[in-house]
Amino acid sequence: MEVRTAATIPTRRASAEYFTGTVWLETIIEAPPPARIRAARVTFEPGGRTFWHTHPLGQTLYVVSGIGLVQSWGEAAQVIRPGDVVWIPPGEKHWHGAGPDKAMTHVALQEACDGLTVEWLEAVSDAQYAETARTQA
Repeated sequence: MEVRTAATIPTRRASAEYFTGTVWLETIIEAPPPARIRAARVTFEPGGRTFWHTHPLGQTLYVVSGIGLVQSWGEAAQVIRPGDVVWIPPGEKHWHGAGPDKAMTHVALQEACDGLTVEWLEAVSDAQYAETARTQA
């Protein structure tokens, strides 16, 4: 058994290579093999969001605070709020993040497949985000 105290878990800024805006990450768990679970607490400041991406074994989001948006490719965006749980199936192209005026924090859970948990794709353009945010206001 391993216990990590909250004081030992660093908060780091998410890479601009995969996120737009200001996004903060705290790794909850990266279990060693044969376990595959990976989890992080992710805080998106207003307007912050992921790039489009997929997960080989899917992803679950649990919204902790704020108001956010989640969208799968070719579908309408949905508003997500505290207590909401989102399941994204394996290989589904999607993005998630905060709304334009309010921060959002979620716990993101996914499993590794041959060491890979995510495939990053292109950025969600400002125009795509603005259209999504406008229709969800």
